[in-house]
Amino acid sequence: MSWLSSLKSVFSPAQGVNEEDIQHVLQHYALPSGALLKDRMVEIQLTERRMQLTINTQPEESKILQQIHDELVALLLPHGVEELNLHIVQQKRTSKPPVPPTVDASAGSSRKAVPQQAEIASHPRIQDIIVVASGKGGVGKSTTTVNLALALQKLGKKVGVLDADIYGPSIPTMLGNAGQTPLIENEHFVPLEAHGLAILSIGHLIGAHNTPVAWRGPKATGALMQLFNQTLWPDLDILLIDLPPGTGDIQLTLAQRIPVTGAVIVTTPQNVALLDAVKGIELFNRVSIPILGVIENMSTHVCSHCGTEEHIFGQGGGDELSAQYNIPLLGHLPLLASIRQQADLGQPSVLVQDQAHDRYLDIAEKTLKQLKQVPQRVRDQNRIF
Repeated sequence: MSWLSSLKSVFSPAQGVNEEDIQHVLQHYALPSGALLKDRMVEIQLTERRMQLTINTQPEESKILQQIHDELVALLLPHGVEELNLHIVQQKRTSKPPVPPTVDASAGSSRKAVPQQAEIASHPRIQDIIVVASGKGGVGKSTTTVNLALALQKLGKKVGVLDADIYGPSIPTMLGNAGQTPLIENEHFVPLEAHGLAILSIGHLIGAHNTPVAWRGPKATGALMQLFNQTLWPDLDILLIDLPPGTGDIQLTLAQRIPVTGAVIVTTPQNVALLDAVKGIELFNRVSIPILGVIENMSTHVCSHCGTEEHIFGQGGGDELSAQYNIPLLGHLPLLASIRQQADLGQPSVLVQDQAHDRYLDIAEKTLKQLKQVPQRVRDQNRIF
């Protein structure tokens, strides 16, 4: 059918599901607003008896989305479709004139200001949100995130982890649930569970380990917001967000749209890593996100044969960073083979209580101490995510 040829569509129906009848329903269904569904459709996937339908909607149609879903379910059920997942892409109204009006630069601008952290309402089920960041990749940020999460849990906190490293999601492997897929309830993800933690990662949604995420900035930031907002997070004391390296779109979006309590910076002692860590600290300072502290990873190498400890990446870098910005040094972590081995096995150091266990626990205690000094937000119990 010509209207269907312009869409992304996959049809793999089960036996007894009439594809032509389903296409007829979709072609002729009219939304309560009067618009035809076929003119709003972006993508359709029919697998066995389950349909996933992506449509564009206008802001004023937000109150009738459930009605649209229920009506489509009733129309499609007689033709063999037993489950419908409706994905909504809300369009923005644009009313720009052909020629921009002249603005007096000396007068105050009426343009709406970017929300400040203090203005963002807190999540109704999450007490504190901590982002774990690094200026560059390869400094052990994700390994630190999972061990910090488990250490905080050992200290009696209810903890979750959101893997926002869109381009290199490694949290599923480190927590031993790679390949698992979250359930969807009422168009919301249900976090997976790993070692008592509530976990969600883009890696749980993209399939095979070798699938690349080739997304430009807007799509990547949109994915982050969907993982945060459209997830049925349980009641948590702390949600750790593992950020991608750098200071790009995702970090800025998070600063403007997610209620962050504080940031933890992970670095190594070498100059290159420290220079990039400084950029991360400067970014969080500009967007008014408190820095809870710095973790110096790979501070020393401990020989597995003789036990000799060497500063192979330099010495004192984390201490200098702490002194320069007057922020706490949460701890030093050694370069141990066991930390890497346990993360690869999905059994992190804190879980198996290896040589690094006590250091992670000490870092978690210092993090909680810093967290208590950050003013608490007013919780909006009526906010819906």
